[in-house]
Amino acid sequence: MRQENCASVMNFFRREKREVLRVHRVQAKALLTKWNGMNVYRGCVHGCVYCDSRSTCYQFSHLFEDIEVKENAPELLEEILRSKRKKIMIGSGSMADPYQPCERELLLTRRCLEVIERYGFGATVITKSDLVLRDIELFERINRKAKAVLQMTLTIADDRLSALLEPGVCPTMRRCEVLKAFKARGIPTVVWMTPLLPHLTDTRENVETILDSCVDAGVKGIICPSIGMTLRDGNREHYYRALDRHFPGLSQVYRREYGHAYEVVSARNDELMRLFHERCEAAGILHDWDSCFAYIAAFPQRYEQTTLFDALR
Repeated sequence: MRQENCASVMNFFRREKREVLRVHRVQAKALLTKWNGMNVYRGCVHGCVYCDSRSTCYQFSHLFEDIEVKENAPELLEEILRSKRKKIMIGSGSMADPYQPCERELLLTRRCLEVIERYGFGATVITKSDLVLRDIELFERINRKAKAVLQMTLTIADDRLSALLEPGVCPTMRRCEVLKAFKARGIPTVVWMTPLLPHLTDTRENVETILDSCVDAGVKGIICPSIGMTLRDGNREHYYRALDRHFPGLSQVYRREYGHAYEVVSARNDELMRLFHERCEAAGILHDWDSCFAYIAAFPQRYEQTTLFDALR
């Protein structure tokens, strides 16, 4: 629940494009989900044409690009963690990137990470932004005390195509550099290789190039439930408008092949999923959906044992 009537608005300029964006400040009443995830921001300016978070089922009361900011998130998180007896992994980024441009000034993600470090919990974030490098030393300290996992989305190997479909994020190859930087600090990484867009990115070349990059970066796991995407009310219409703008006629192909289906699976799914699993198995990379999530969520037992020992001294 949020106190919408307490919202205030501030303007800031978005990096190179200098677009004036609206940030709605709210005082949140709750923060962690039942899966121990949090979203300090609601909405996103990355502009990914396929983003499911635009779906009407999420009931945004403002434009998706006008970011709702939970300005009391660090205080709420500290209150929650102070009373928790069992150490857990705290996640961020399932609905909105925790490292979108407003984080440069607002520092809410960083302040939440500082709370997580202070109380000895683990942290994992999902992002497409190289801004996460700003906090790499903080992630390293969390990983040394407990556990940190960087999750990065890589779905489009061609940076020119990425610029069309993910216009507000750094190039894919830059994200690969971020993965390597975290690996060099001993921080495990997991890649989300999803969605893969039918007739656009569901090619063997695209999948193989991403997999090569993941092997080169030494990732721990790759999440790829299928070769395809999801479309539902809200994000479907936005996606089709983007296709009409950049690839005239392609939205009609989607309508003929998929209608109003939620799961949009590529005709090349079987071939490319077989390639995906074979390559990951050969490289020793986790690739089963359940195994990846279990790894991310697992809090290191050694730390729990140390904490218990210290409490009994």
